[in-house]
Amino acid sequence: MKNIDRWHPTKYVWKGSTLRASRDTRMVSFSSRLMTDITATFYQRYLPLHAKGRLADLGCGNVPFYHVYKELVTENICVDWPGSLHKNEYLDLECDLNKPLPLEDNSFDTLVISEVLEHIANPELIWQEMTRILKPGGKLILSVPFMYKIHEAPHDYYRYTEFALKNFAQKNDLKLLELKAFGGLPEVLTDIYAKNLLKLPLIGRMASAFSQWLCWRFVKTGYGRKVSSRTASAYPLGYFMIVEK
Repeated sequence: MKNIDRWHPTKYVWKGSTLRASRDTRMVSFSSRLMTDITATFYQRYLPLHAKGRLADLGCGNVPFYHVYKELVTENICVDWPGSLHKNEYLDLECDLNKPLPLEDNSFDTLVISEVLEHIANPELIWQEMTRILKPGGKLILSVPFMYKIHEAPHDYYRYTEFALKNFAQKNDLKLLELKAFGGLPEVLTDIYAKNLLKLPLIGRMASAFSQWLCWRFVKTGYGRKVSSRTASAYPLGYFMIVEK
């Protein structure tokens, strides 16, 4: 990773021993805290179990998970589009992720691609390319939104069901290790509500943040956890997936 000495946490930060969304609104908007907090729990749990060796962070942006995986890997290669919306001072490689990747076959032990697949116009190719550059036994760790607003328009192309994700894995002979729907009806409704609350004058930001905090507290209760888990398969906020070559 270039300019490693200048790297600092952006989207995800530690609060004690918990990874969560930054409360700096330059990094995470008020209305995206819930989604980002939920996503953080998966990467905090699973990166230590699966990240190792040589890692490529695809569509890396500000490399928000670096402080989670840096002690687990021997090298991390940062890859993103040229002229991305995100600052790219850490990039090792600028390339169009819709085209063949200029990376060698069987060269990575771990790939991370977080909230990127929905922005790729040619998903068949990126799956083939990720499979090609993974070493045998290498792991691909990814997350995607599902019931979530259009973002980074006009480069927001797809929403993937669990069946589509399984199909991509099967077609590329990748072994499915984990596939989890995250969020359920409480989180989906809160996310929509929070994004629209921002439009209110004066109290919009406070109301948006409070609604997400309230939902987070609710789904931590026994009843809230049950409602969320029972509705996640039909109303997922997103998916987290790990496959192995």
